[in-house]
Amino acid sequence: RYLRTLYLGLQSRWQAEHRRRHFYWRMMFESADISMLRLLETFLKSAPQLVLQLSIMVQQNSIEPLQGLSASASLVSLAWMIASYQKVLRDSREDKMPMSYKGAIVQILWHLFTIAARAIAFALFASVFQLYFGIFIVTHWCIMTFWIIQGETDFCMSKWEEIIYNMVVGIIYIFCWFNVKEGRSRYRMCIYYVITLSENAALTALWFLYYNRETTSDFDALILVCAVSSSFALGIFFMFIYYCLLHPNGPMFGPHAGGCIFRQQPAPAPGSPADAITSPPRSLPRTTGGEREGAPGDRDSCVPVFQVRPCAPTPPAARAPRTEGPVIRIDLPRKKYPAWDAHFIDRRLRKTILALEYASPTTPRLQYRTAGVSQELLEYETTV
Repeated sequence: RYLRTLYLGLQSRWQAEHRRRHFYWRMMFESADISMLRLLETFLKSAPQLVLQLSIMVQQNSIEPLQGLSASASLVSLAWMIASYQKVLRDSREDKMPMSYKGAIVQILWHLFTIAARAIAFALFASVFQLYFGIFIVTHWCIMTFWIIQGETDFCMSKWEEIIYNMVVGIIYIFCWFNVKEGRSRYRMCIYYVITLSENAALTALWFLYYNRETTSDFDALILVCAVSSSFALGIFFMFIYYCLLHPNGPMFGPHAGGCIFRQQPAPAPGSPADAITSPPRSLPRTTGGEREGAPGDRDSCVPVFQVRPCAPTPPAARAPRTEGPVIRIDLPRKKYPAWDAHFIDRRLRKTILALEYASPTTPRLQYRTAGVSQELLEYETTV
């Protein structure tokens, strides 16, 4: 996958002007897939190793140089992969604003300190209660997995694949927050961090009551308790810094806070043709449970999680009307089909549209069937 991404990146530089966009977006999609796989691999390997190393350090009451270096590398890799995936995902989506490097650095610090507090609390508890620590981890993982399944994510094309994916994401939820569903993520995030804070406090308090006084002094124990609390507080502080100052969609609080890039589509210019393209290419929206039942979705942002970033729309008056180009007709009403079908259509259309744009400089158009209307509704939205 890395070699293929490098190949596509080189092709996007070497090809002619009208072919560069084709290879560029193929490279971005491949890069996003790589980041997702690296994220899952990191939490399945580095996170358990980090807890094990910290637990051994607590039991021995000493830190070897190589132990400290290895634990630090594992911790940094976890925080790095979370922020890296979020940045690459936004860069590969035309309906999302890109994340700045300042925002990525602050997000690394946010996850670095929250994961550090979580890992230290786990290590302290596991150094005294090994069996109960295993029971706690399994219970927390089951609760988080069922919570994710109830959220009706739509990352995979089949129901059972989606459940397996949710089980893997549940492992990430043992250590930190990871948004996998569109909607009001701030409320889900607050619930998650309240649960995490309660668990960290309970695990640390139980260790403080039953730790071995012969190997660990009271002063060292107090330092470890302060490390857990201060690290979690610093993580929450950097989280507020990110959302209040450095979020790509703008600050959470303030006159411009709204969560959406555009609340309403700009009104078309007088006299513009009805079949003119008036919006940039963007991804197919995902289907939520509320939308399938006809109820409006409750969301923090205008777009789902797994799509592509939009540029600011050019005023219709500045665009030259274009009606030429291939038309892809979909015999389904838009946003009225199951989530796995939406994902299947989205992936297949993406490959088709990229192939068409490779052969032709014009942008393909999509036609969706409209229920209750005799004629088809024409929408200029693609998955590139």
